[in-house]
Amino acid sequence: MTAAGLAERLVDPAFAAGWRLVRMLPSGVAAAVFEQAGELAARRAGTGVQTLRANLSRVVPDAGPAELDVLVRAGMRSYARYWCEAFRLPAISPGHIVEATVQTGIDPALAALAEGRGVVFALPHSGNWDAAGVWIVETMRRHGLRAGFSTVVERLRPEPLYRRFVAYRESLGFEVFSADDGAAVYRGLVSRLRAGGLVCLVADRDLGASGVDVTLFGQPARMPPGPARLAAMTGALLMPVHSGFEGAGWRLTIGAPIPVPGKAAVAAATQALADVFTETIRGAPQDWHMLQPYFTADLRTTAAAA
Repeated sequence: MTAAGLAERLVDPAFAAGWRLVRMLPSGVAAAVFEQAGELAARRAGTGVQTLRANLSRVVPDAGPAELDVLVRAGMRSYARYWCEAFRLPAISPGHIVEATVQTGIDPALAALAEGRGVVFALPHSGNWDAAGVWIVETMRRHGLRAGFSTVVERLRPEPLYRRFVAYRESLGFEVFSADDGAAVYRGLVSRLRAGGLVCLVADRDLGASGVDVTLFGQPARMPPGPARLAAMTGALLMPVHSGFEGAGWRLTIGAPIPVPGKAAVAAATQALADVFTETIRGAPQDWHMLQPYFTADLRTTAAAA
């Protein structure tokens, strides 16, 4: 067995141990440990941290080196907090998440769902999207709606780790589709929306070859057309969502519906999502967990170097 193969086989047991251990720790101790881990990662400035710094320099273009240093440290603490909460979330009551979340903008979505109209929530990799999902499920339940939503996740390696993450999200009330299941994913999501259900999609990073060219933070980038395309196909309401941290709790900001009158409007609707993401991410740039090359110029540089 190669060293890479051995490392892959060890990933799942390590995560399993982490899930058990972190839930056993007092919440304050676990939070402090992960915060220090984020600080340490920022100081070591590995490839992911350097990429985060490059991305944040485009989000806050006027920031000098010292301000970027502070922002990157805050970003890595935020990212570490996400992982700490990911390990602990199944042990946190949905009621506590609802009480500790400050939210705006949910009413149009609840009204649409109550009328039997599907809703698509599109959000960036910001804050804790799993905690946001728990808040959404519990809020639907409290309003007498069928509690749950469908989402799509990237298939992780090794396979046991992927199955563990799927089981984790299903335990929170999410229906999970794998991104590499191709047309079956769209058929499933379309079916849920036409039945008046909710679909939540992380929508800032294009993982396929069908991305739409957009301007994000004044820079060329590509975003997936899936959320807007689903809305156009089904008549579902398309709404941008931003998840962030608020003190010891969370903040969820749901924007006004974006019209998608047909397939011809998909590109414009995706740009409208990008405009909202630009505004909401700039409001809390430390919570945007984008540690991969993202902007078109950076992706070309990475491809040329490879």
